[in-house]
Amino acid sequence: MSAIIYALTANAGIAASKAAAAVYTGSTAMMAEAVHSGADCANQLLLLFGLKQSRRPPSPQHPLGYGKATYFWSFMVAVMLFTLGGAFSMYEGIHKLMHPEPLHDPWIAIIVLSVGIVLEAWSLRGCIHEIHEKAGKVSLISYFRESRESELIVIMGEDIAALAGLALALIAILLAILTGNPIFDALGSVGVGALLIIVAIGVGAQVKSLLVGESAAPEREQAISHWLAARPEIAEMYSLITYQMGSYIFVAVKARMAESESARHLTDAINVVQDGLKQNFPEIRWIFFEPDDKRDNR
Repeated sequence: MSAIIYALTANAGIAASKAAAAVYTGSTAMMAEAVHSGADCANQLLLLFGLKQSRRPPSPQHPLGYGKATYFWSFMVAVMLFTLGGAFSMYEGIHKLMHPEPLHDPWIAIIVLSVGIVLEAWSLRGCIHEIHEKAGKVSLISYFRESRESELIVIMGEDIAALAGLALALIAILLAILTGNPIFDALGSVGVGALLIIVAIGVGAQVKSLLVGESAAPEREQAISHWLAARPEIAEMYSLITYQMGSYIFVAVKARMAESESARHLTDAINVVQDGLKQNFPEIRWIFFEPDDKRDNR
């Protein structure tokens, strides 16, 4: 949540300053960045809405809750990043390539972009800090591939794209000033658009995988498996299925229990295991436990 607030705060100020500078200077690259930051603000509001929805309690129609709502809204954010950010920037850049216009007071755009780089770096720092708090000192690439927290994946992708886009727009405007050729400004807008489309496709593909359904993170699933295998109530583990539902996990266990004197003792043993599992792994909300004996199933 805090990473989204960081990003929303930074982008709201950046979007307003970019839009004013774009109108004043006539810079296409700056306008592309203004649209990008405005789209980012809308994206962060959607992520906050998705997180709120995901915390709704289960209902008869949705007995496993609304945890995957975060994945849906994260995917919508990727679509918006592609259309509002990337496609619009590409369109503006191509339009200005065909009809170039000189820049007016481009140093204002340079100042705004420089301040934007500082603010986006602050937002990315907040996102990375939250990632390290939750996942330890993992590389960002590993986290992007293995994380089940779609909102942090989106914010990280947005922040990295924003920093790279700001740097690209700044270079484009500086080249336009040094050469006196506004074509570089238009090329900057095309470059920003292409960058946003690439990031949107990458984020969308990762979130789509979560939306379809993924197991819990590998290290978490392994920890659950080891915990179950060490329980004295369980004689042998047959299978373990985990399923990520937003910030919650669904677990299905099939195991041969230790010898029990009666059905009541068997039920009590299963309840002890389930209570202990939820206590040690608070993110587990649902457990389906099937006691079985494979010798009877041959």
